[in-house]
Amino acid sequence: MADLLAPRVPGPARLRELLAGDEIVVAPGAFDALSARLVEAAGFPAVYMTGFGTTASLLGRPDVGLLTMTEMVQAAGRIRSAVEVPVIADADTGYGNALNVIRTVREYEAAGVAAIHLEDQVAPKRCGHLEGKRVVPAETMTDRVRAAVAARYNPDFMLIARTDARAVEGLDAAIERARRYHDAGADLLFVEALQSEAEVERVADVFRGVPLLFNWAEGGKTPPLSRDRLQELGFRLVICPISTLLAATEAMRAVLGRIAQDGTPVNAVRDLPGLTGFADFVGLPEVNKIGETYGDG
Repeated sequence: MADLLAPRVPGPARLRELLAGDEIVVAPGAFDALSARLVEAAGFPAVYMTGFGTTASLLGRPDVGLLTMTEMVQAAGRIRSAVEVPVIADADTGYGNALNVIRTVREYEAAGVAAIHLEDQVAPKRCGHLEGKRVVPAETMTDRVRAAVAARYNPDFMLIARTDARAVEGLDAAIERARRYHDAGADLLFVEALQSEAEVERVADVFRGVPLLFNWAEGGKTPPLSRDRLQELGFRLVICPISTLLAATEAMRAVLGRIAQDGTPVNAVRDLPGLTGFADFVGLPEVNKIGETYGDG
């Protein structure tokens, strides 16, 4: 668990170091600071801030472009402040034209995240594995990427270009778009919602030597390939966006159902960690140590 007194590793530089290593990087999704701490405590080297989960957490609604850039950046900042591992964040479409993209990059970078991904959907966007997506012209997204590259202060801050064109224009068009986005300066490519292992293999073959992100979208359109297979194909980063969200939702549903049945939590909480254990996990011992060292008055 993160030590509140420990020095923080610079996120962007650390993420670049991880992606340059021999092992594929797996970054489970987090939808708030607590879920991010759980990801870190489980030993993962990076955290992915899921737009789907963040929207569900903050609004209780689906990921259809309802959150603003400010709300997303604030969520990313809270997650970043809770963990010491790098945070990769969903930045949707960049929230407007090239000028908006510039501000988006600078706000996320100021929030301390290590990387963001920008997509080529029309605003308001939709989750990449839902129906009804539309994409902007490739030239528009290329300009978004160019603006994002020019906007970053820290050269280690990573820009991931995502294309959702597979569902709209077909695989060939998605590959051509991804090639253009790489030429515009994107650090990683993210071809969303591939629909078969053959399509995954083709993208990996076309972009051999280019850092690729694989979205292990739980219940989505892309087949569930193993970590070993993805590493063999050359992918460098794997996100699994909503496992934590789905698990938390099911656990809360079960606990609430038991409380409704029994009238009190007496049976529902029998196998759960107590208040003291939970307080320890979220850093109470470190907080007490700070108070003892510096005073809490």
